[in-house]
Amino acid sequence: MSETPLVFVCVAAKILKQDLTLMLYRLNRSTNSNEKPMTKILLVEDEGILRTTLAQQLTAEGYAVLAAADGERGLELARDEKPDLCIFDVMLPRLDGLSLCRIVSKEQNVPIILLTARSAEMDRVIGLDSGADDYIVKPFGLSELLARIRSALRRANKQNDSIMRLGHIVIDIASHRVWANDKEVKLSSKEFGLLATLVRNRGVVLVRDTLLSEVWGMDFEGDPRTLDVHIRWLRMKLESDPDHPEFIKTVRGVGYRID
Repeated sequence: MSETPLVFVCVAAKILKQDLTLMLYRLNRSTNSNEKPMTKILLVEDEGILRTTLAQQLTAEGYAVLAAADGERGLELARDEKPDLCIFDVMLPRLDGLSLCRIVSKEQNVPIILLTARSAEMDRVIGLDSGADDYIVKPFGLSELLARIRSALRRANKQNDSIMRLGHIVIDIASHRVWANDKEVKLSSKEFGLLATLVRNRGVVLVRDTLLSEVWGMDFEGDPRTLDVHIRWLRMKLESDPDHPEFIKTVRGVGYRID
């Protein structure tokens, strides 16, 4: 039997080293499918010792870690695995950390922490303007990194709780802003209040009296048909076909529901 060519061994070893963390993560996920999903962290760091050390420490803290040594591989993992938080070194080969940060922040709503050896204020500004949520200067302690991770995840969870999606419609409850097909839609206070009430009770039929009292107040004594008018305005602003609404449904004789 002929010996395995050396070049094949080297290539195989490189592939195994590159994907070992991903393989272990997927194995861990499959063997713990009945447990609460672990928070996924994508770590992209080209310094091998630092990458391995951080991956081990974060795993010991209970996180599922996906690791990559260059920006292009990091982008692949971000797109394939949809991590809960990303940690990118600024100086990465093949695709630098700032460019990686810009791409991922546009494609996903995920908190990003940048690692860098540069401490100048302008470097921090550039990093945050690239879409990062936080910025850590090397060298740093594990306790600092863990604190920043927890803080970023808390902020992300609060933001996610306030943002609701209905197909092409995005509603930010906290800021009272609405987008349809990536374009901001201006709503009156009553229109937004009506939409928010329906969205918070998604799938539930709300009777007319409930909507009127929730949005216009318990002491409302005006024309109850104002509710129908505002529903029509919402459909005109948000629905692709207002005459055949996809989301804001009429339940005849009862009220309205958002699907």
